[in-house]
Amino acid sequence: MSHPTDRIGASEAGSPEHGVALVERVIASVSAKPDHLVLDHAPWAGSWLDGPPTPVPTDVLASMRFPSGRPLPPSLRRWLAYDTSLLTRFGWFPPDGSHRLTPRPLGDLAATEYGEPWATLYRPVSARFGECFLLPGGSDSRRVFAVTEPDETGEYPVLALDVDDLPCIELMYPGFDAYLADTAGLLAMPKDGYTALATDPTYGPRMRTHARHTFGGRYGSTFPEAPFDDTVFDDTDA
Repeated sequence: MSHPTDRIGASEAGSPEHGVALVERVIASVSAKPDHLVLDHAPWAGSWLDGPPTPVPTDVLASMRFPSGRPLPPSLRRWLAYDTSLLTRFGWFPPDGSHRLTPRPLGDLAATEYGEPWATLYRPVSARFGECFLLPGGSDSRRVFAVTEPDETGEYPVLALDVDDLPCIELMYPGFDAYLADTAGLLAMPKDGYTALATDPTYGPRMRTHARHTFGGRYGSTFPEAPFDDTVFDDTDA
C-alpha cells in the first residue's frame, strides 16, 4: 500500500510508534487507497473499506467496553471512530448492524477456524484467553486480538495461532496499533518469525509486558505446554 520511502522502522527511536499516533498514520494510508486489499496474498479478506468509512457514532463509542468490562485500547477506539466495516467482516460485531462487540473464547475461535482434531487441543486455552477476535492475516496461521491485561500503553496483544506441526500460540504484536501498521505496510518488521518484535527496541518492552501477563514470561506456547493444559499462568511468573 505504501511506497518504500513511507515505511517506518520498528527500531526508529523517538518516533510516534504507539497507540493513536500510529493508527493515524494507518488511517492516512488507508484513506489514500481505501479499495486496496488488506492482504495482497489473500483476496478473500477483502479491501480495507467497504465503500465510504462507517464509524461507530461518537456517543456510542464513548461508552463502548468489552463484555468483560475492560476498556477498549486507544488504538482500537481510534480505528472504530474511523471505520467498522473491516472488523464487522471478521465477526467483531453481530450481523444486525449493532455496535455490540462479540468476542469468543480462544478455544471456540480455533475450533471454528481449524475444526477437529485441533479444536479439542485448543479448547483449554479459553481459561486464559476468554475474549478474542479474529483478524485478517496469515494463510494457514491466524491472527487473534486477545483481551488480556493491558500493557503500559493500554493496549492488548495480537496472537498468532498455527497448526503446521503441533498447535501453538505465539505473541506476535504488542497491540492493535502495531498489527494495523504492519498489515498496512507501514511497519518494517526486524526479522522473520511470529515473535520478531520481542527483540525490537521500540516494541520489545511492550512485548515483554504481554509475555509476563500471558505466557509466564515466555513469548508463546506449543501443545502440550500450558495453557493447552488446565494450567493458568500467574501474571507475576517469570
